[in-house]
Amino acid sequence: MLLSTSRLDLREMTESDLPALRAILQDAETMTAYEGAFDDQRVQAWLMRTLACYRDDGFGLWAVILRETGEMIGQCGITRQHILDKDVLEVGYLFNRAHWHHGYAAEAAAASRDHAFGTLGADRVYAQIRDTNIASMNVAIRLGMTVRGRFVKQYRGVDMPHLAFAIDSPTAA
Repeated sequence: MLLSTSRLDLREMTESDLPALRAILQDAETMTAYEGAFDDQRVQAWLMRTLACYRDDGFGLWAVILRETGEMIGQCGITRQHILDKDVLEVGYLFNRAHWHHGYAAEAAAASRDHAFGTLGADRVYAQIRDTNIASMNVAIRLGMTVRGRFVKQYRGVDMPHLAFAIDSPTAA
């Protein structure tokens, strides 16, 4: 186990997590910010990129396990991203829609943010959020993040306006 909160455990994903990952990434409503659900090939590629992050960076999006049931209900963690013309550490979160509105994303993201500051030594942690994704914005705000800028990402041939939320380390000078 990498991180634990009062209700959740975060651990590295494995191939055995593919069914739970498919349930998240192949749900059209969950994947609105990504211009729709993924097919099996995109889900597999997502997992392979995640496993490569663990190998190359020592961190990535982790499986979020609801301790009460042992079920993988989402993914959350730290990744390297290019935001506002800088390479930065970003906290990302994506949960199975059946588990929305229970505070799990904020709980897992807070643990991931704290890991970035305490273990990875980050001075600042970002969250890149599509400008139509109010729920993710609310999670970022609950983490103490504020908007630091706007940028456009192109994904699946669509220009998508995003907001760059960030929070500085409490120990940063």
